[in-house]
Amino acid sequence: MNIQIFGKTKCFDTKKAERYFKERRVKFQRIDILRVGLSVGEFTSVRNAVGLEALIDENASGAEVLKYLAYDAAKEEKLLENPALIKTPIVRNGKKATVGFCPDVWKTWE
Repeated sequence: MNIQIFGKTKCFDTKKAERYFKERRVKFQRIDILRVGLSVGEFTSVRNAVGLEALIDENASGAEVLKYLAYDAAKEEKLLENPALIKTPIVRNGKKATVGFCPDVWKTWE
């Protein structure tokens, strides 16, 4: 298993996801999405796994602008420019991915 957790340092669900894998002694790579962001390839892989709408953090300041963008390509560009608009944690295991705290899905990865 090659787990990557993309999260924000002050995100409670990100901390819960890290704790979930630590308790099960599963090694993971933690990536600060605000500092590093997502590459285009990582973003595409996650989008293909969960869908574009699942990636949008509707509670983030500035997210209302995404509602007015008509094309998915414009939304994707905006999310890549501003990772604060992306919902966290994003947990990747190869081509599989989840957004948010999803221990039921992670159990099936073990």
